[in-house]
Amino acid sequence: MTSADHGAGLLAPGWAGSPAAAETSDAAFLRALLDAESALTRAQAALGLAPAEAAAAVTEAAGPDGFDIASLAGQARAAGNPVIPLVAELTRAAGGEYGPYVHRGATSQDIMDTAMMLVARRALGPVLADLERCGRALAALAAGHRDTPMPGRTLTQHAVPTTFGLKAAGWRSLVLDARDRVTAVRASLPAQLGGAAGTLAAFSAYGAADATALPGAYARELGLVQPPLPWHTLRTPVADLAGCLAFAAGALGKLAVDVLTLSRTEIAEVAEGSGGGSSAMPHKANPVRSTLIAAAARRAPQLAATLYGSLVAEDERPAGAWHAEWEPLRDLLRLVGGAARDAAELTEGLRVRPEAMREHLGLTHGLIVSERLSAELAPVLGRARAKELLTRVARRAYEEGRPLAELLAGETESEQLGVDLAEATDPARYTGSAGALTDSALERR
Repeated sequence: MTSADHGAGLLAPGWAGSPAAAETSDAAFLRALLDAESALTRAQAALGLAPAEAAAAVTEAAGPDGFDIASLAGQARAAGNPVIPLVAELTRAAGGEYGPYVHRGATSQDIMDTAMMLVARRALGPVLADLERCGRALAALAAGHRDTPMPGRTLTQHAVPTTFGLKAAGWRSLVLDARDRVTAVRASLPAQLGGAAGTLAAFSAYGAADATALPGAYARELGLVQPPLPWHTLRTPVADLAGCLAFAAGALGKLAVDVLTLSRTEIAEVAEGSGGGSSAMPHKANPVRSTLIAAAARRAPQLAATLYGSLVAEDERPAGAWHAEWEPLRDLLRLVGGAARDAAELTEGLRVRPEAMREHLGLTHGLIVSERLSAELAPVLGRARAKELLTRVARRAYEEGRPLAELLAGETESEQLGVDLAEATDPARYTGSAGALTDSALERR
């Protein structure tokens, strides 16, 4: 296996080839680790704690092409993390004069945590772009199908009519909720710098008159946020990432499972624009994008649970808790990145079939509007007589396959009804405030 094959995603078609895959690769993590190390030397130089020449030398030595990922991975087993062997190699690369300024005063967790935040920030950029694409596509679907009637389904059964526009507006609302959460978390990602036990003591020992100024300078070098405290065992940033990523996966998963249901052969109210093939059945066009999104949504909660579990971190720096975060966080970033890409492609190409929706509205021979008839007949007949009448004719509609309006018209009590049965049993005329709700939802930007 070549190094290019490592982490290519053979068993992960949901994120393979996505921007999130590139931004979370081993090469991307190596770049983030090196960026974290070189930024530390530059921050110390900016505060007069290291020569400017040292900052330049370390930054030049921190080019990722000069490091062997496989070798670092092998050495990380003995060290417990990849920072320790990386520091040794970067120190040698910086040279005898400036090597001592590499990693000075920091601990391995400072660099690992900061690199994780850099990777997350970089990976979430494409995620946000794809969520925006998805939101725009859903807005177009909602507006275009504002008044397209379809069966509303509750507990798997036809309930009352709704519109596809309102359904698409609901999907969009969740996508925008995900976008807003990811945006807020991405903007708050902090650098980490505390030294061995979060006291910044070593920086004072190296000559800092006010060591508390260093975390801010470090964060500025990296484009991250300065935290109020070192967060070695205060894992709010990781928990926030877990929450927004799990929510995004679930929001996209809701869209996906609806499309999966509506694209079943016997329903066929929507279809993916470019379905996938089958290895055995040439006639199939499988809803592959929706399938991959749904798979990501099913995995995300368990990954987030591991990250939430790492909040329970003992002492000033824990054994195992922060180590347990690296792979689940990378997996979450990849899953959500792939799902956002697939959701953008899915919604931009989704085919809607209003004729199938209208046909299905008639499957229950008008019973889908029984709620409306109950409300309109109760004042005329009384609630008890209205319920008895509708129950009786509903049973006949099911058994005889005859329209509800026809059966009602044939009842001896029909003269008392005082309603236009053709209008009252037309599902397209009973979508309530779906259009207004859709319009209101589309005002959100």
